[in-house]
Amino acid sequence: MTLKIVFLGSGSAFGLGPDNYHSNILFQIDEDTLLVDAGTDIKYSLRDQKLCYKDIKNIYISHLHNDHAGGVEWFALTTYFDPEYSHKPTIFASEKIIDDLWSKCLAGGLSTITQTRASLSTYFDVHPIKQYEGFEWHSIQFKLVQTIHFYSDHELMPSFGFMFDYNNKRIFFTADTQNAPSQLKVFYEEADIIFHDCETSPHKSGVHAHYSDLMKLPTHIKKKMWLYHYNPGKLPNAKKDGFHGFIKKGQVFLF
Repeated sequence: MTLKIVFLGSGSAFGLGPDNYHSNILFQIDEDTLLVDAGTDIKYSLRDQKLCYKDIKNIYISHLHNDHAGGVEWFALTTYFDPEYSHKPTIFASEKIIDDLWSKCLAGGLSTITQTRASLSTYFDVHPIKQYEGFEWHSIQFKLVQTIHFYSDHELMPSFGFMFDYNNKRIFFTADTQNAPSQLKVFYEEADIIFHDCETSPHKSGVHAHYSDLMKLPTHIKKKMWLYHYNPGKLPNAKKDGFHGFIKKGQVFLF
């Protein structure tokens, strides 16, 4: 069976669309789907692909920033109040973030519905992922990789990319990460294809891997990399610099 990966968007948190959307990614095998992250513009990026919430059966959340989790409330409400959506969507997230996903991101808008006090499990089939473990979708085993995104008051905000194997390819998604070549070296080396967070702003934020830093990686690593989560504006010539290139909105990968 063919695995289809569609980048519904490939931009940063601050893009305004419609030329690009948040870096949310759809996995498809036959009629089964896994949405990797759901930012605030997810309903628009799905619409661009002639899809809607009814087409989404499973969701994975990498971390709690709005461009990755801000659309979960929309999924919860649209599926809950649609009588034709006959099952709860499944939601996967690390046990380090699953409680905060509810209490810090969703509870304000979702906790009270008519005649009951709701929880995350009111809307979703909830699958917390234990530390050092992963999750399974459509017989694919996803191994979580915690990345260094940013520290708040000396505390690391949990953010989890993943690695998986399919049709003799090992694929690594970084999710949001700082430039951390030492930490990620083993995953860079093991992967056949790398989908990597890449900031392209004139000034480094310090919380995303910047293009100028990724440029310093060894040639054999760069040539595995597709770059996404970039800023609006003119982009460098990534192919000339040794990468596969920058991923465009709606770009499809088949495995």
